[in-house]
Amino acid sequence: MKRISRIAVSLFVVLLAGVLLASLAAMAAGGPSVEKIKQRGELKVGVKADVLGFGFKNLQTGEFEGYEIEIARRIAKEILGDAKKIEFVPVTAKTRAALLDNGEVDMVIATFTITPERRKIVDFSPVYYTDGIKLLVKKDAGIKSLKDLDGKVIGVAKGADTANRLKQQGEKLGASLRFAEFETYPEILSALQAGRVQAFSTDGSILKYYESLDKSTVLLPQRYSAEEYGVTTKRGNDDLRDLVARVITDLDKSGELDRLQDKFGIASEK
Repeated sequence: MKRISRIAVSLFVVLLAGVLLASLAAMAAGGPSVEKIKQRGELKVGVKADVLGFGFKNLQTGEFEGYEIEIARRIAKEILGDAKKIEFVPVTAKTRAALLDNGEVDMVIATFTITPERRKIVDFSPVYYTDGIKLLVKKDAGIKSLKDLDGKVIGVAKGADTANRLKQQGEKLGASLRFAEFETYPEILSALQAGRVQAFSTDGSILKYYESLDKSTVLLPQRYSAEEYGVTTKRGNDDLRDLVARVITDLDKSGELDRLQDKFGIASEK
C-alpha cells in the first residue's frame, strides 16, 4: 500500500511538473492577446495621420511617418519578427478609444495622454513622450496669454481633455473661457483663420506644425499642462500590455527614444 502511495505521489509530481513546464512555455511564447496577433500575422495600430513628427500620412508616398510610427514598428518586430507586418489605422482623439474597445486595433499610439480617469478604462505603457497644452493664435489678435482669452472661444479636438485642463487654468486666472469642439486639427485651424475661434489649443508639439502652415499665426510660449503619452492597450490584455511595457522600457534605457525624437525634430519636455 505504501509503495502504491509513493507511485501515486510520483505520478502527481510528474504531472504537476508537466503542467508548469507547459505554462512556462506558453508564457515564453506570449499570452492569448499576443498569440492572436501572431496567428493573424499582422499588428493593427491606431495612429494619427495628421500630426507631423508623430503620426503623419505622406500623401505623396502613401506611407505613415513619425516618432509614434517607429515605436509601432519596434513593437511589431518584437511580436512578429518583422517591423513591416503592421497595419496603421488612422484615429482621432474622439475615435481612438472606441476602436481599441471594439477590437479594430490591438493598441493605440496616437498622442494619447495618460490620466487617472483613462487608466480606469484602458491600460497604458510607461511614458514615451512628455508634452504640454499650448495656444496658437493670430499674430494681430493681441492675445499674449490665456487670460487674454476671457470671454473668447478656443477651438479644441473632440475627445481630448484640453478644454477641462484649460478651464481649470482659466479659473485660477479669473478668465471665463468658451470652447468649440472639432473632429480634426485642420478644421480647428480653418476656424481660427475664419475668426470662428480666437485660439487653437492642443499639445505644443502638434501646434508647431500648424503654426508652420500659416505664417499669420503664432504659438504662445506658455505651457498650461504636462501631457505624458503612453501606448494604450485594452484592459484585460495583460500579456500585450506587459510586452509593450518591456519594449518601451528597453527603447528608453537604450537611448533609442531620444534618437527617434531627434530624427523627427521633436523635443520631449521631461
